[in-house]
Amino acid sequence: MRLWRAVGDAAALLLFTALAIGPAAKLWSSAGWLLRWRRAIGVWAGLVATVHALLVIDGWAQWSLRRFLGYEFVPQLAREARMEPGFGLANLIGLVALVWMLVLVATSSDRALRFVGPPAWKWIHNGAYVVLYLVVLHGSYYLFMHYTVSFHRLPAPENWFRIPFLILGGAVIALQWAAFAREVRRRRAHGHSGREGALSR
Repeated sequence: MRLWRAVGDAAALLLFTALAIGPAAKLWSSAGWLLRWRRAIGVWAGLVATVHALLVIDGWAQWSLRRFLGYEFVPQLAREARMEPGFGLANLIGLVALVWMLVLVATSSDRALRFVGPPAWKWIHNGAYVVLYLVVLHGSYYLFMHYTVSFHRLPAPENWFRIPFLILGGAVIALQWAAFAREVRRRRAHGHSGREGALSR
């Protein structure tokens, strides 16, 4: 458990770093030099997330879809039962995020950009922020809900990454919205000055 949790934390940290670079560069020109590292960090985030998923699927789910969705054999009932209501949903959210991350990794090259074309490539990579929200949901469930006291088991040791996860995830989301708001203001100001110029002519 400690291994796949640590690898999952590392994947989230790499993802947050990669997704913070773009908005930061838009807000502060001095951060523009970081853009050269964004692609590499994003690729590493996808690769580390893949390792995390494989460790969970092999170590916990043991390649069982039902176990992956939260079903376990209960001797008292002599049948399988869903032990954790949110477990399966959180795993599916994480799986969707991983699939999208792998699509991003597969298209993170100039060759892929030329192959699919700039509009399609931009559409795919704008989905990186969808991945961000999915990862925040996935991580929040495991950090704040799944490993708390339950009727059938004692809680696991608290993960130190809980508060940093919230701070970093919230900071990336705040940067994203701040950059979006600045772009809207810039376009509105540009459009307004353009209309004034047209009227003066």
